[in-house]
Amino acid sequence: MYEINIPSFEGPLDLLLHLIRKSNININEISIDEITKQYLDYINKMEEANLNIASEYLVMAAELIEIKSASLLPKVENIEDEEEDPKEKLINRLLEYEQYKKITDTFKNLESLRNEVFTREPGNLLNYKDEDSVVDYGVDLNDLLEAFSKFLEQKELDKPLNTKVTNKEYSISKRSHEIKKLLKEKHQVNFEDLFETYTKDYVVVTFLSILSMTRKQEIDIEQENNFKNIIIKEKVKYE
Repeated sequence: MYEINIPSFEGPLDLLLHLIRKSNININEISIDEITKQYLDYINKMEEANLNIASEYLVMAAELIEIKSASLLPKVENIEDEEEDPKEKLINRLLEYEQYKKITDTFKNLESLRNEVFTREPGNLLNYKDEDSVVDYGVDLNDLLEAFSKFLEQKELDKPLNTKVTNKEYSISKRSHEIKKLLKEKHQVNFEDLFETYTKDYVVVTFLSILSMTRKQEIDIEQENNFKNIIIKEKVKYE
């Protein structure tokens, strides 16, 4: 006896696919006679249970009976008749529907995973700032990049440079140490004055050192007004 759960089927193709999976056979190897018998048994059980049968289920039943009847008739070769075999057409529809089912299941799993993720509205990170240890001078990364870009334009760094072969190497840690030493002596220095040596390696390492020290909060950066010079200051320590 069959257990019938109509709401679990989304249509006649879904029911057919269920029957095929239950029989543990390949879609391409379905027996029209067997699958038609199983399908009609389901329809009969639904009628016995006084369940309303959607017209699409009845249409599929008629199609299966027609395909089964055609398979019993002698085949007549007709070269001019290039219509797709009804059985092959049904198999292709089932294969296509199976692909849609797999994609749908994937989306359902993704939706389920997404429902386990909780988000919140963007907040103001300044609310978490320690006012006793951090001073905001209104200078951010964009300001530094803009200042660096203007410096490069002034020096025309993209033009060929007259350079000499040298073994001198620059590193961010070494250059950072030099900047700290300079700030300890002068307490503050103009941003552009840190690029006293005009070579690509030196300029790049100096700028990366400033970014690194800023990220580590080892220096303070101040700009009195927009488009004014940026001042690099020795880090103010609060006690």
